[in-house]
Amino acid sequence: MPHYSPQLIQTMRDALEAVMASVPTGHATPGVKAHLAEIILQAAAQGLTSHDSLVAAASDQIQAIISMLT
Repeated sequence: MPHYSPQLIQTMRDALEAVMASVPTGHATPGVKAHLAEIILQAAAQGLTSHDSLVAAASDQIQAIISMLT
């Protein structure tokens, strides 16, 4: 299991909140947030550690997640 520094954890949290702000209001559910958080964790585990790269990784999956959950 990867170990993340406190700074990276905060970056991941900030990235998640930024991505959630771009999710359409009717779809901003806890399930969508959980899936986006998982994508961010996977991206960080693969070495993406900047706010922008984590936001981009999760943002690319918003429509797929919404489609999957609706």
